[in-house]
Amino acid sequence: MGLTSVLYVFLGGGIGSVLRFLIAKLFPFQASSFPWATLLSNVIATLILAIVMIQFKESDKWVSIQTFIVVGICGGLSTFSTFSFENYQLLQQGQLAIVGLNILFSIALGLLAFWFLARL
Repeated sequence: MGLTSVLYVFLGGGIGSVLRFLIAKLFPFQASSFPWATLLSNVIATLILAIVMIQFKESDKWVSIQTFIVVGICGGLSTFSTFSFENYQLLQQGQLAIVGLNILFSIALGLLAFWFLARL
């Protein structure tokens, strides 16, 4: 791992974080509503990750691009910590159904993204 790899992660992470910020502004979270922004951010990051990993699965030629996209952009765009915090807030509000749906949709859509893209 060299300084170039760190720079790729830094730049990609900035892009992913800005994308997540913009998505969160489009779909603001309320403690009693479904956390659409986090779900959308995580699913988009998973789709991008799936495309890159499937496209470059047997190639060492594009390691820098993979680092930039997978670790940087996808890492900045996806957010397990916000997913956990929003579910915690929903639990505090007694929104068990929304928590269950959020967990189900997050996992199911992520797996479906990989499954679907692997079939193309």
